[in-house]
Amino acid sequence: MRDRVVVVDDDIMSLKLVNRIFDKAGMEGIYLRSGKDLSAFLEEGSLPDLFLLDVHMPDANGFDLLKRIQADPVFCTVPVVFLTGDEDVKTETEGLHAGAADFIRKPFAAEVLLKRVRNTIELKRLHNDMEQEIRVKTEKLSRAYLQIVQALAASVDAKDRYTHGHSSRVASYSREIARRLGYSKTQQDTIYMMGLLHDVGKIGIQDAIINKKGRLTDEEYAAIKTHPSVGSEILKNISDFPELMVGARWHHERYDGRGYPDGLSGEEIPETARIIAVADTYDAMTSNRSYRGAMPQEKVRQEIARCSGSQFDPRFAEIMLQMIDEDTQYRMRED
Repeated sequence: MRDRVVVVDDDIMSLKLVNRIFDKAGMEGIYLRSGKDLSAFLEEGSLPDLFLLDVHMPDANGFDLLKRIQADPVFCTVPVVFLTGDEDVKTETEGLHAGAADFIRKPFAAEVLLKRVRNTIELKRLHNDMEQEIRVKTEKLSRAYLQIVQALAASVDAKDRYTHGHSSRVASYSREIARRLGYSKTQQDTIYMMGLLHDVGKIGIQDAIINKKGRLTDEEYAAIKTHPSVGSEILKNISDFPELMVGARWHHERYDGRGYPDGLSGEEIPETARIIAVADTYDAMTSNRSYRGAMPQEKVRQEIARCSGSQFDPRFAEIMLQMIDEDTQYRMRED
């Protein structure tokens, strides 16, 4: 595939010279004589490998054309090289600061023109290849990280023989609430991970306490209440993802300030933790537990509505109520 270069220069003799050089080198040239011609080309949406722009033209200078290219989402990544007869170093400096990849001075030797144009194109291709490789490796790392988190969440859930998939359901409900709030894809992915690990502190709680069928003693309940603090201590050491500990530590805080471990209230509680709190309580009510079976959907709805403004942030409780109302087959629950 031939290199494709758009040349914009009002000097017809310069265009002809570049044309001869490119033809001889087996390159494809598109030759334009004004900023107006370039605008028409950009509207066509045909992507070149490089723009070669004259700095001085009657209707627009090269700097204006560079800005036009940079502002276009289709063409903004295509490298721009200036072609100029200026001997002023200030012009070259200004162009490079504006984002030009290189400067070629007139009159130019064919070898110099070809070398600089090809070098710029090759450098851009290498940059694109490197970006692609980084994206691929980042995606692999992200998948591996998610698999590790899912495995850890599953190991926590496995401690309770009465619940299956609690953490993944809480994560999914939290992500859906976040989506409806307008969170970005990245923010949705983050709260999903936070939901997966919100109960990680239970890894330090005795199985006998977690699986006890009868009423917990005060000492046993106190042990259960340590899991947010333990979880945050575990996750705070993951410095690249400081958000993870937020859900673990504060998902049992209440909007009215009567929760634990820190007694935060209202907007003192991080928003993501307030979202996870609603999702966690919903899944607790719709799952089989050691002390009761899954609750009927209408009863769950009544409890979410009743606790709006006291246990839950009213905004997130309202979204959960909408989700319940849309779930006419009562599928949002433990299988």
